[in-house]
Amino acid sequence: MARVFNFSAGPAMLPQAVIEKAQAEMLDWNGSGMSVMEMSHRGKEYMSIAEKAEADLREVMGIPSNYKVLFLQGGASSQFAMIPMNLLRGATTADYLNTGDWSKKAIAEAKRYCTVNLAADTSEDNFTRAPAQSELKLSADAAYVHYCPNETIRGVEFPYIPAVGDKPLLADMSSTILSRPIDVSKFGMIYAGAQKNIGPAGLTVVIIREDLIGETLAGTPTMFDYKTHAENDSMYNTPPTYSWYLAGLVFEWIKEQGGLAKVAEVNERKAAKLYAAIDGSDFYANPVEVASRSWMNVPFTLANAELDADFLAEAKKVGLTTLKGHRSVGGMRASIYNAMPEAGIDTLVAFMAEFEKKHG
Repeated sequence: MARVFNFSAGPAMLPQAVIEKAQAEMLDWNGSGMSVMEMSHRGKEYMSIAEKAEADLREVMGIPSNYKVLFLQGGASSQFAMIPMNLLRGATTADYLNTGDWSKKAIAEAKRYCTVNLAADTSEDNFTRAPAQSELKLSADAAYVHYCPNETIRGVEFPYIPAVGDKPLLADMSSTILSRPIDVSKFGMIYAGAQKNIGPAGLTVVIIREDLIGETLAGTPTMFDYKTHAENDSMYNTPPTYSWYLAGLVFEWIKEQGGLAKVAEVNERKAAKLYAAIDGSDFYANPVEVASRSWMNVPFTLANAELDADFLAEAKKVGLTTLKGHRSVGGMRASIYNAMPEAGIDTLVAFMAEFEKKHG
């Protein structure tokens, strides 16, 4: 067996140690005689798994006690609708920062329920930068402020947490959660699809301040009410049990690495190596403003786009896969989440130099 370096934007690589542990426990978890995927979500065995996963996530992220942690289904995309349903709380306006493709999708969904004020919009710059704090035009009557700290497709990341006064700040952290320490108390809500830095697809994590729960729009479905899930420990219905279990193994793995501070050191170093290889060459280019470059998703283009297919084919031969850029922007994209080892970056950088030598 030869495992590749998988640069997919999601579902993405999992730490090998996590996969190996899941493999060892596949048929019989902890002497129970069952696989985790066979367990009742209300049985004592699975309840212990779920409780430990939440406790470990709270420890790793330093989540305050007045926040609920919910393990849901529907992907981050379901949150685009659940947010206005739950958090308008009598208001009719919400502030959104438009910085890329995922922001646009969140905005389009919110417009079904309220008036959206674009507090920032970088579309005229082709979404190649994050707006500065001084550019934000927040409205006085907004129920909340929503943004995407890291836009996966364009590789644009906010280098700061927006200051929004007393308004709840909501963040779609699907592609940046657990990549570094953050101050959770600065946010009203954080949400993330699991399939990038948390675990396999099928699970969505929501971290929400308790005072924001309990006042939904009339007609909100039971399953779209955060109160439903908060009051039932995310088990009102059958949750995505195996994805939740694997997420728990990832949280354990992060603790074994030394926590988010240590994880951040590695992530920053990985990104710096790759950007240095791009910037040090006339053959490769990255379109993003330097201050707004993502640690997690690194898009780049070749000087001659006709060589894209050759680049991808030759990269695959040496175990570097899923480097094709998103269909909407083209070029290449290396997604280098927590589970991507530094050796993967070193191998990619060496390949890029060799490919340039051969085709440049």
